[in-house]
Amino acid sequence: MKEKRRAPAVTSLPQSPQAEADHRVRRYALTMIIRTVCFLLMVLVQPLGWWTWAFAVAAIFLPYIAVVYANAGSDSTSSTVESPVTQLEAPRASDPAPTGADPDVITIIERPRDREAGER
Repeated sequence: MKEKRRAPAVTSLPQSPQAEADHRVRRYALTMIIRTVCFLLMVLVQPLGWWTWAFAVAAIFLPYIAVVYANAGSDSTSSTVESPVTQLEAPRASDPAPTGADPDVITIIERPRDREAGER
């Protein structure tokens, strides 16, 4: 007996490519804003101290982290996408009742030449 398939749930389908691209751009922009803030704080914070070096390290390495974070994709878990085509069970075919008469034959004549040959 075949296993019945359920209709796919909307939550099991992946994001649309446009929505995923928008999400990646937002994540990249947010990380780059944080980098800009770190750079400004590195320049503006006085007197120089250990936090200045921490802001410098963040400003240097955040572009790499931003690219890796944006390219990671929005959904890191594997999802099982189900086929949207449902498979219905066909009803069992019953044996045709035997008939004594010959079945009717229908002939379709498409060309005029065939009509003339069929009428003879």
